[in-house]
Amino acid sequence: MVKDITTSVKFIGVDDLEIDLFESQYAVPEGMSYNSYVILDERIAVLDTADARKGDDWKANLAEALGDRVPDYLVVHHMEPDHSALIAWMLETYPSVTLVATAAALKMLPQFFEGIALEGRTLAVKEGDALSLGAHTLRFSLAPMVHWPEVMVSYESSERLLFSADAFGRFGAMAHTGFLVSEDDDWACEARRYYFNICGKYGVQVQNLLKKLDGVDIAMICPLHGPILNENLGYHLGLYQTWSRYEVETEGVFVAYASIHGGTAAAAERLADLLREKGCPKVAVADITRSDLAECVEDAFRYGRMVLAASSYDAGVFTPMHDFLYRLQAKGYQQRKVGLVENGSWAPSAGRVMKEMLGAMKGITVVEPLVTIRSRMHAEDVPRLAALAEAMLA
Repeated sequence: MVKDITTSVKFIGVDDLEIDLFESQYAVPEGMSYNSYVILDERIAVLDTADARKGDDWKANLAEALGDRVPDYLVVHHMEPDHSALIAWMLETYPSVTLVATAAALKMLPQFFEGIALEGRTLAVKEGDALSLGAHTLRFSLAPMVHWPEVMVSYESSERLLFSADAFGRFGAMAHTGFLVSEDDDWACEARRYYFNICGKYGVQVQNLLKKLDGVDIAMICPLHGPILNENLGYHLGLYQTWSRYEVETEGVFVAYASIHGGTAAAAERLADLLREKGCPKVAVADITRSDLAECVEDAFRYGRMVLAASSYDAGVFTPMHDFLYRLQAKGYQQRKVGLVENGSWAPSAGRVMKEMLGAMKGITVVEPLVTIRSRMHAEDVPRLAALAEAMLA
């Protein structure tokens, strides 16, 4: 269904309610949206396409928006296949269309579309270039590694619209999120999980983009996933500042545990109770053997302090904890205080491995004491857990 953003700017994106894993790894129980836009002026620009999974739906929306007109430009903000799958179809269907993208994106095109004929049909844009459509003008800013190297964003000055590529995106189809974000919408929850798992490694690059946007008069942010942001933009921009600087969003402690037979889980839950008793403003607890690891990554970045509790396993650490720490390292986890609880029936090794993996991350302070549990938590372990709780809150 085509929706009006303004009189001249149409939303032609599509929902995917059948997808189970976004990028084959992130659970999306509320589906995904693949956003695309059309600007109708003296010249017509189509902004991005969609995933092949919903290609027929997108083509129908495009035809409805165009009527009997023919697009002049296809603007490609991002080459990832969930946004670019219909590029070859567009070039074949509309022989007069010019493809507008960064030089890096144009270099990638043949990798995705073998044999595609591009000679005389492309316009490579660089930082600050503008494309006039008549009453509307798109000005382009490069956004490399947000989150691919070829990404750009565009700003339409007459209606103050920012087309932000994957930035400010969110998990969830618009059938669930709504088309526009209202002030009381819980946008941040799934936007946070999206940001840290998709863009978390690239905080410096996100900061570079935010600096370019500083002082730009924006009425709406139109991302490639999730609802359009049209209210309280300072809130959304502020969250991106916090996230990309790796600053603490919420004061509290995230307790993540990986337990085989329940002994480590009991110790972690007892530690969480001790943190609450000592006045910790927020304690979040997750069993990472059964939780969505992407949500655990989200919480690790959200809070300034984290406790990891894990069983020893094969002279190392229980594999779910190893997987979690690997994800944190891959996503650029940094500038946090971390406490450790290990469990081992004969040769505890989890603490050593967790400490080694944390040592590969930037600005991580490992808090003493490292608490060692032998099989099950005993009365003499509680004072050591209490000491760790005190140290975490110091």
